[in-house]
Amino acid sequence: MKDLFSKKGDHLAAYLFLAPFLIIYGMFMVYPIIKGMKISLSEWKFGLDPEFVGLKNYKTMLSDGYFWEALGNTLYFVLISTPVLIILGLIVALIVNSGLKGTVFLRAGFFLPFILSISVMASIWVFIFQPYTGLLNSILHNLGVEQEIFWLNEPNLAWMSILIATVWWTLGFNMVLFLAGLQEIPKEHYEAAKIDGAGPVRTFFSITLPSLKNVIVLIVVLQTINSFKLFGQPYLMTEGGPGTSTRPLVQYIYEKGFVEQDMGVASAMSYVLFAITIIVAIIQFKFFTGKQD
Repeated sequence: MKDLFSKKGDHLAAYLFLAPFLIIYGMFMVYPIIKGMKISLSEWKFGLDPEFVGLKNYKTMLSDGYFWEALGNTLYFVLISTPVLIILGLIVALIVNSGLKGTVFLRAGFFLPFILSISVMASIWVFIFQPYTGLLNSILHNLGVEQEIFWLNEPNLAWMSILIATVWWTLGFNMVLFLAGLQEIPKEHYEAAKIDGAGPVRTFFSITLPSLKNVIVLIVVLQTINSFKLFGQPYLMTEGGPGTSTRPLVQYIYEKGFVEQDMGVASAMSYVLFAITIIVAIIQFKFFTGKQD
């Protein structure tokens, strides 16, 4: 009986310590989620009382061609950015972890862009990509290219420009995660492989890559979620253009909610994006954990 009261006392103390975090988490995470679901079922503009309309906002969303275009743009960016950022992150981490001279400088150089704000990053790359006076076109002109290239005004080039800027900006985060995983691999494994006569390629595929499987799962899921949240790069570099060809779903949700003040439809779109992101993350976990088994 005494042990039972002692355990209850321990549980009570644990809940008291957790209470501040749970209260803040509930206020800023759980309540907005519930409130957002309620708004998605209502017709609401700022300054007016919300009116319950059931699934009308979801029907409006499904019949909106711009919604499907923005969702397609988001999925396209996820497909082109996720593999590039993961593979390049691993390559850079391998270079930095190789022990060559100057790796400390390289490590700092690759990670520094990640600490910049998105407005600074976008300003730098707009200056690089702009026509006539941009840095990239000036270099190409000096190399003999006479044609003026409008990097941000042609859909394919605009997507490539957004991808390059995103890789430059966020590659350092994936590099740090891969680097932490590489430094956890025991050196004895490499020594044993060397004694067995394994070359660099065989060592990479038989030791390095399998040892990084948990890190790879983490980076794939985090990177996919971040790519689904694309907003600032196209908003600041191309304004979603030319036309609406680079407008992602998050930007369209922002315009729907805060420009058109159609908060109900914006909330419905947000929940659809949330559901798609969760489903893709679950599929990725199932796929990689299945591979591990």
